[in-house]
Amino acid sequence: MLSVVAFGVAWWLGLYLIARDPKKPALVSAGVGLLAYAVALAIEALLPHTPSQDVLREVQGVFVCIPPLAWSGVAVALLPERYHRRWWIGLVPLGLLVLAPVVIDSEWARLLRAVDVLLPLVLSLALLVRHRARLRPAPVRMVLVVVSMFLVLAAVLVVLPMSVLPSWLAVAAMGLDLVLLGVAIAAFDAFDEGQAIRADMGRSVLTAAVIALVFGGQVGLAMAVSSGPSLPLTALLLGSVAAAISVQVLANPLQSLLDRVAFSDAPELRRARAELREAEEALPRRANDPVLDGLDDAEFAKLTRRALGNYGDLGRLVSSPLTMLPSITDSLAEKNLPDQPLERANELKRLLLNGILQLKPSGGDFGTSDEWRYYNALYFPYVLGLRPYSRRDRNDKLDETAKRALQWFSRTVPERTLYNWQNAAAKLVAAGLRQRTPR
Repeated sequence: MLSVVAFGVAWWLGLYLIARDPKKPALVSAGVGLLAYAVALAIEALLPHTPSQDVLREVQGVFVCIPPLAWSGVAVALLPERYHRRWWIGLVPLGLLVLAPVVIDSEWARLLRAVDVLLPLVLSLALLVRHRARLRPAPVRMVLVVVSMFLVLAAVLVVLPMSVLPSWLAVAAMGLDLVLLGVAIAAFDAFDEGQAIRADMGRSVLTAAVIALVFGGQVGLAMAVSSGPSLPLTALLLGSVAAAISVQVLANPLQSLLDRVAFSDAPELRRARAELREAEEALPRRANDPVLDGLDDAEFAKLTRRALGNYGDLGRLVSSPLTMLPSITDSLAEKNLPDQPLERANELKRLLLNGILQLKPSGGDFGTSDEWRYYNALYFPYVLGLRPYSRRDRNDKLDETAKRALQWFSRTVPERTLYNWQNAAAKLVAAGLRQRTPR
């Protein structure tokens, strides 16, 4: 039962981190590491009930090596951007070397795997310590650095061919480090987004625990009244817990997938349902009392940049701290609108659009001169939803102005240049919003 609980915690936290934002490498890498660790725990629970223990041991050894490699990716994702590409280019071939003991049964192969796992982990930790000042808040920074050091120690005990501790104890130590690091990464991401974390994480883990208990408890009861644990029942118990937790954590994307099938002929209905689900999921992440008046210009511009990136996603805008701007409160009162999260998100969307339109030069709807670049960089990708560097979008329904803008972006504006223009334009929009906010 303790193995099943540990498996459930690791599986839930891994999925929770990925579901927070699948576009963020730090969250995805941490989630993959926890999911791999959960699989290693599941194999440990199955080992006493299977005759082919040697094969399962080798498979478990591969999954135990994945979390340290994944955490090295997490550390690099928190570092300045110049490290990212070089790190991943080197990590992919190194990751394949963890299979060496499976192909070659020798101590040299196991030693090679240990070096392969520990080298990127130690290097990433050194870089993380070197650049620790850029990580905020301070408590999260301390947890990330200190627990990362313990993870290196646990990885040494797990992956080296000769260990002074029993394998189950070393693996348990690694699991504790991974869980603490996962929680720290979630807290770091919430702070970076200006969101709350306690209510959202507490709701998720409580719901996952209840659902896992309902479905896994039935299998556990069958094991208790029968002859005891066996390979089929143990596998069924682990599968039931994993499925129950997955359905709870991934409820939103699963609902979107089902809506595509059930409402394939009603795109507006799908969009409205998705918007309401996003808003419901974002509400626990919204900070009730964001300290907007104490933010410096750089932090305020960063929040504005993220809000602009979520312009077309009302659900995500609900969790933005900018929805608590005093100007939004005054606007809702003037219009006699209810002070509700969706209304605040709509008002923030209106303020952002006004800020973008103020960047528009006079004389037409589109231009390619320097004075048009900031307006173009925000209006067409965010307000109109154009994705000039995507080959999957259908552009046959665009008007002539949008087609001209799309052609201009794709032919003459590099993607990195557009990103820089959007950052500069977001600072101008933030300055307009800041004039409405007391310091």
